[in-house]
Amino acid sequence: MSALSSKKSPDGAPGSVAASVKSLLKIRELNILSVLILVGIVISFFSPYFLTTDNLMGVFRSFSLVAIMAIGMMLVIITAGIDLSVGSVMGLSSLMTALAFQAGYGPIVAVLCGLAVGLIVGSFNGLLITLIGLPPFIATLGTLSIGRGLMYIITKGVPVTPDIPDSFAYIGQGYIGLVPFPVVVMIVLTIIFAIVMRRTRFGRHVYATGGNEVAARLSGVRTHRVKFAVYVVSGLIASLAGVISFSRFVSAEPASGFGAELDVIAAAAIGGASLSGGAGSIEGAIIGAALAGIISNGVVLLNINTYAQQAITGCVILIAVSIDIWRIRRKGR
Repeated sequence: MSALSSKKSPDGAPGSVAASVKSLLKIRELNILSVLILVGIVISFFSPYFLTTDNLMGVFRSFSLVAIMAIGMMLVIITAGIDLSVGSVMGLSSLMTALAFQAGYGPIVAVLCGLAVGLIVGSFNGLLITLIGLPPFIATLGTLSIGRGLMYIITKGVPVTPDIPDSFAYIGQGYIGLVPFPVVVMIVLTIIFAIVMRRTRFGRHVYATGGNEVAARLSGVRTHRVKFAVYVVSGLIASLAGVISFSRFVSAEPASGFGAELDVIAAAAIGGASLSGGAGSIEGAIIGAALAGIISNGVVLLNINTYAQQAITGCVILIAVSIDIWRIRRKGR
């Protein structure tokens, strides 16, 4: 009887609490969020400026573009792929938007020109991977180089800085209350894609494709279409980040977006994406980008050598990926 009664212990019993804690520890996003909070507490302890409204809004604005692109990257990584072209897409989209304004077109046409870059490059990546069968790393590395070369060919190394209307400048520079508009865009996209991944058939097919592509195909999932779709989405989201970036800085630099793909991949990896596919979440990508952004801000506030930022971020990536591999091995046992 005592054994039976211990199994039926109320929710507040020690055994039940231990089980609840154990189940919570399995949630990747919660673990990363705990690290994010801990880092924030440490920085705020050494710097009184960290928790000020102006600083926090500045931090949110600074990592919002990386977080936006990390949403598309997370979809790609869940399918066991990678998209190295997002930095070039961001820069080329910013340039095309600037050139549209320079040619005398209005904001709507300029934004469409910028988004068209992401649609074209994303579709091209998808076709290379699904139709020709190139490995994602090689395909997107090639489009990264093509995009970067086109930017230097078009600009000849000179920034493009056309006049823009206030309505377009609001996209990158405006506020809704105290919140920067790019942060609002990030939040809206996070909610939309979190619902898509959790509540729709497309989301389930994305996870199935990355978890076991052969089994998913035998189950009726059109895996090639799923892969094509996620690369198109990744390209479109990266181009949206490019449009916002140009709106904020009002200048399309030849080196715009250079190296951004590394920050985006880092955000997804830190946020719990499994590089072997089949695991990850949109919320995790945002938390990963936030953690990287807070580390960057902390380096400045604490007067640490700025070159140490990349080293710290690299250590966080290695730790995050190592924990993921350890979990996979433990689960296999």
